[in-house]
Parts: sequence; structure tokens; C-alpha cells
Amino acid sequence: MQRELLRSTYNYDLPEELIAQTPVEPRDSSRLLCYNRKEDKLKDLHFYDIYNFLNKGDVLVINNTRVLPARLFGYKHTGAKIEVLLQKRIDLTHWEVIAKPFKRLDEGTEIVFNENISAFVVSKQTYGSCVIEFKYDLKKTFEEHLMEIGTVPLPPYIKEKLKDPERYQTVYAKVEGSSAAPTAGLHFTKELLKKLQEKGVEICEVLLHVGLGTFRPVKEDNILEHKMHSEYIEVSEKVAERLNKAKAMGRRIVAVGTTSVRVLESASDKIGHILPVKKETDIFIYPPYKFKFVDALITNFHLPESTLIMLVSAFIGDIDKTLNLYNHAVQERYRFFSFGDAMFIE
Repeated sequence: MQRELLRSTYNYDLPEELIAQTPVEPRDSSRLLCYNRKEDKLKDLHFYDIYNFLNKGDVLVINNTRVLPARLFGYKHTGAKIEVLLQKRIDLTHWEVIAKPFKRLDEGTEIVFNENISAFVVSKQTYGSCVIEFKYDLKKTFEEHLMEIGTVPLPPYIKEKLKDPERYQTVYAKVEGSSAAPTAGLHFTKELLKKLQEKGVEICEVLLHVGLGTFRPVKEDNILEHKMHSEYIEVSEKVAERLNKAKAMGRRIVAVGTTSVRVLESASDKIGHILPVKKETDIFIYPPYKFKFVDALITNFHLPESTLIMLVSAFIGDIDKTLNLYNHAVQERYRFFSFGDAMFIE
């Protein structure tokens, strides 16, 4: 089998103490590993130095999704505790969720969250997920109930309690619907974004509601057998027009995070023209992949053997160079994952 199709190809050794447990302050004081693909050169800097790498005319594409308070704790009538993680909304009352402990749930099981809201298991699926239907007091919207019973769903590798839930939101988060943050965007401050705009960098907003399936590890030895979880994306007509105009002028398209990459590549037609979209995408980007629209990428350091490190490897265009960058980051004591440091690949 080709090396790029083997899950084990994307493994690296990461000391547990390098998994960031808390965000740094201010946001843009995190570290930044800059890598130039053409010159095969890297620099160790700080995120605020991204200002010097983005030029007038560049287009910065950001994902304006906002994380829901998607972790809920309820009870069965037996008193057994049930944890529910909202993953994707199906309609007004139905959600696809991950529930724990999964074995304690059967179709028809009621989960009570408080006296005003409960849910029933409609169907069970694979990987611990199921579809549930919420029943709630209609004097309040579902979102209002969610604000009362839900908490921010930090990834399981973060053990520290987050003091300020807004630190797991980007400063430009607008549209609620994600189960996890688009973490590459966490490094930006409003001041840094303003400085970039004043420099002549154009900022375009797209949408991808991040599902927990994004972070699900690849378990199959052959990565082609991995089934991607679909996620909802949007590109407005106005943004599509701006992006296509910029691309036609030869301006550089810089994606903030793998979520923005997946939006742009999903919305591109065969000739690299962005279409306005409101749809689900289950795009899986792995080597070798010919990128149709993205020219540069800002991203965090991702879990070993994850679909996200596979996407980064495809963008760098060389698996060994990707692993060398990750090993360099380990040696230099960069911080990894959601609250960790960033990488700029141009």
C-alpha cells in the first residue's frame, strides 16, 4: 500500500506536558512556526509576527462559527447520569449527539436535563453517536434552554477548567452552531485584525460548523476506509464574488485553519472557481491532493494520526517535511492542540 494511505505514516511522539491546558494571554503572544515551502526554510517567531508575513492584497479567510454550550448532563429515570455532546442539528428538535455511557441508552430512553427540557433517543448509530429529539417548554427557545443547561465542550485532552468560556471562541465568532472551536483563529486579537486591514489585507468570512467528528481519530489502517463526519458550510454570494475577483487578480488566499480550507476546497469547482454554497461537506483531504484555491495556511499543531494532520501534510506536499516540522516543534517545546501554538505555511 502507498505510504500516504497508511494511518501510521502520520504518527509522531508527543510528550504529554506539551499538550496545552490553558490559553496564553494575550492571544497573539502564542508562538508561531513559519514555514516557506518553496525555500524549505522555517523560523521560530510569535503569532503577532504574522503581521510581517501577510501583505497588502492578501485575502485572509476566517470561519465565523461560534461554539455552542454543547456539553449537557442529564439523568435517566433510574438516576443514571448521562453526558450528551451536541454534534449536528438535524431540524428544530432533532440533534445528532455523542452520548456517554452509550451502552446504557436504548431507543426510546428519556434523558432529563431539568424540569423544562428533556430528550428521547430516536436511533442509535456507530461510534457512540445517536439521534435524540428534544422536548422543552416553548416559553423559551431551544437556544435559551441550552444557555441554562449547557457548558463549553472542551476537548478531552484539556484537563484544566477554563476560567473564561469566551477564550474558547474566536474574537470574530458570530454564527452559533459548532461543537468545537476553529482553533487556528483563537490567536487573533481584534487589534491585530484591525492592523492587518489597515495594511491592506482583505478579510473574508465563511462558515463551517465544526462537529466533534472532525477530531475523531482515524482507526482504520488504510485511511481511505475512514468515514468523515459531514459538517455544514456556507459561502455567501458576496464573499464568493470577492474571493473569485481576488484569485483572478493573482492575490494570495490565506486560510485561517483547516475548517476554512475545507470550506474553500468544498465550494470550489473543477477550475478553482468559488461557488456560493449552503450545504453539508464531508471532504477528506490527504496526500496527494491538488489544492484548487488555498495558497497559504495558518493552523495549529494537530493530533497524531488525525485527518487534520493529513490535510496539513497534503498542503505541505511532503509527509517527511511535515513530520520534521512537528518534531522540530516538539524539540523547541511548542504547545500543541486547541490552546497550543500555531504554524504559518506559505
